[in-house]
Amino acid sequence: MEIPPRSPDGSENSPQCKELVPSNTGSTLCMSSRSESMWTSASRSRWDIYHKPVIVVSVGAAIFLFGTVITSLSCFLTKNKNVYKMSGPAFLSLGLMLLVCGLVWIPIIRKKQKQRQKSQFLQSLKSFF
Repeated sequence: MEIPPRSPDGSENSPQCKELVPSNTGSTLCMSSRSESMWTSASRSRWDIYHKPVIVVSVGAAIFLFGTVITSLSCFLTKNKNVYKMSGPAFLSLGLMLLVCGLVWIPIIRKKQKQRQKSQFLQSLKSFF
């Protein structure tokens, strides 16, 4: 004879025999997700779309210019020359990294916007037919 499997809580009834209670947690999570609001919103301004990469590019350019100034100070000033020689290239590299990341981020956002427009167009065609 085959023994029916026990449930994890140790009761005699198997999980198949118990009545399932519907859960609304999955639908609640989907409704409160941030990605859904992006798909349902009608239109956003350019600043709402591009503000993060613009800020990253601005900060990167400022840090890069600061690194350039500090590196050039090591050529003109004799006092604390080693400090300028060490910190200048560090700021240069950090600023350049932020600048490049922000400049690469902008075309990625543009591509996503085009894909989103295409998918919305396809959804409207699908609903039409």
